Amino acid sequence: MGRRSLVRDRDVAFRRLIELGIALSAERNHNCLLEKILLGAKELTNADGGTLYLVSEDRRELRFAIMRNDTMGIALGGTTGAPIPFAPVPLREFDGAPSYKSVVTTAAIAGNTINLVDAYNTPDFDFSAPRSFDARTGYRSQSFLAVPLKNHDAEVVGVLELINARSPDGRTVAFSAEITPLVEALAGQAAVALDNQMLIDAQKNLFRSFLKVFASAMDAKSRYTGDHCQRVPELTNMLARAADNATEGPLADFHLSEDEWYELEVAGGLHDCGKVTTREFVVDKATKLETVYNRVHEVRTRFEVVKRDAEIEYLRSVIGGGDEPALRAARDERLAQLDDDFAFVAGCNIGSESMAPNKIARLERIAEITWQRTLDDRLGLSWEENARQPQMREMLPAAEHLLTDKPSHIIEHDAPPLAHDNPWGFVVKPLPHKANLGEIHNLSIRRGTLTAEERYHINDHIVQTIIMLEALPYPKNLRRVPEWAGGHHEKMDGTGYPRGLKRDEMSIPARIMMIADIFDALSAHDRPYKARKMLTECLDIMARMSREHHIDTDLFEVFLTSRVYREYADKFLSADQIDEVEIERYLANANPASGPQHDGAATTAEREAGRIAWSVSRVSSAAATSELPDRNQSEQRQDPETTNSPYASQKR
Repeated sequence: MGRRSLVRDRDVAFRRLIELGIALSAERNHNCLLEKILLGAKELTNADGGTLYLVSEDRRELRFAIMRNDTMGIALGGTTGAPIPFAPVPLREFDGAPSYKSVVTTAAIAGNTINLVDAYNTPDFDFSAPRSFDARTGYRSQSFLAVPLKNHDAEVVGVLELINARSPDGRTVAFSAEITPLVEALAGQAAVALDNQMLIDAQKNLFRSFLKVFASAMDAKSRYTGDHCQRVPELTNMLARAADNATEGPLADFHLSEDEWYELEVAGGLHDCGKVTTREFVVDKATKLETVYNRVHEVRTRFEVVKRDAEIEYLRSVIGGGDEPALRAARDERLAQLDDDFAFVAGCNIGSESMAPNKIARLERIAEITWQRTLDDRLGLSWEENARQPQMREMLPAAEHLLTDKPSHIIEHDAPPLAHDNPWGFVVKPLPHKANLGEIHNLSIRRGTLTAEERYHINDHIVQTIIMLEALPYPKNLRRVPEWAGGHHEKMDGTGYPRGLKRDEMSIPARIMMIADIFDALSAHDRPYKARKMLTECLDIMARMSREHHIDTDLFEVFLTSRVYREYADKFLSADQIDEVEIERYLANANPASGPQHDGAATTAEREAGRIAWSVSRVSSAAATSELPDRNQSEQRQDPETTNSPYASQKR
């Protein structure tokens, strides 16, 4: 049916109005929606031109959204991408009074349709701008129809302005009274569709703002954690784009819709939201005796007391008539031994070397040294700390050991860490205690600085992430956020945590986020507890993880061949971390079936990866099953983002 017949045939016009209403309600693209509104109105009225204005958020002006004029060949705004070079139209005068100068501002303020037969013969409005345009171009702006767009709250959200209705023979005529109600009906449908889209956009912007606020909060709590929460979504998007662009191979059919890209953005931003529950002094624990401060200072003070006791004993013996040279020699030997013992304890506290059985035995011997306490150790305590003290009061003075594991060092869970029915399907099991501050217990950690309780607490952030995310009432387009965000500590072979999922039980976006999370944690140069790694070191580790079924091999291949790793490195890594990468070697090493393919001696990074893998593989599997070792089995310090990988363990 031709455009001109719509004006004459009301039945056809009504059918077209219905079709336009359906099309408007289905349109999700903002610019396409604006075009359909304006072009639909032009079609109904056979108008030569038109402009769609939108009311600004502060409701102080009308902004040009889209312009069309057939005679002049003008197409601005909308999907054209061509900007509209006109300033917004003010809705108020300088004194704040409503502006009724133009037909569009009057329609917006009054909320009424305005139909003008000839603008040049209308003294009520200022048409100096159209007259000036006509003078420059030879065009004649004559009939005008301005229709306000009102949403469901009867609030004007825009104005539809149509110019120069055309008769069947091409003459400029007035907009007929019969067609005006149809345009008003279209404007009403358009306003609702536009308002719905604005509400959807507002919801998306709210989520994006929430993610920024969350990242800022994490940044205030921990700078590197906040940065990690901002980098991982970017790397996730990079890898997802590369996978989406794949035209062959197992990922050729992987494609995300516009809604799914937004869903992935939200999932990436919330993938570590559970870290708000993680105690920062545990994550940043740089020495074994560190809690909110380094307790080695207390231990040093005790050694000083024992040394003074040795000095006092020497002086008393001399005064009592003892053999001064022999006593002095014994004192000096005792002081030297205490100095050496403290140096040993201080070295154990650093956690830079493994604690062999003979070292633990020496630590226990040193712990047997006693000193005398004459003050009540209950004074000045908080009620919570006092509640952990033995009920039976000690008689003073009391003998104390240089190093101790006291019952008061055990901190119980405030509440059950996991619901008994476990509706989330977690395979990890909480440890008996929330924390163990025992001095011998901590100093005996075999590698690194974390106890089993502290490692469990760090790993628990993903459990809390899933619990928090699954508690939210998502709209339909965000319902997969918990699954996509909560799987980055799983492994393809099912030995990860917290659910022990296997590859086929995880979606591709969840597997993508796993790679993004691990690579960022490995390559990060802002962690206080580990030295920065070279780019090839990170890829060596990840190639081994791919070969051993810990990360998705297909996605890791895309990560390499699309050079996403380099795009990310150029943006976020320090220049001195970026070295030359031989893609072919990594592709060969990443294949689970192939194993190492290159000849010659292993690189330093590969040897390091293998050493780390050997030293902490027991810890990762234990973390997955919660069969965590006791203090004599505690392994090397792990990065909180890469604890699903034994290769990511970092030495303090």
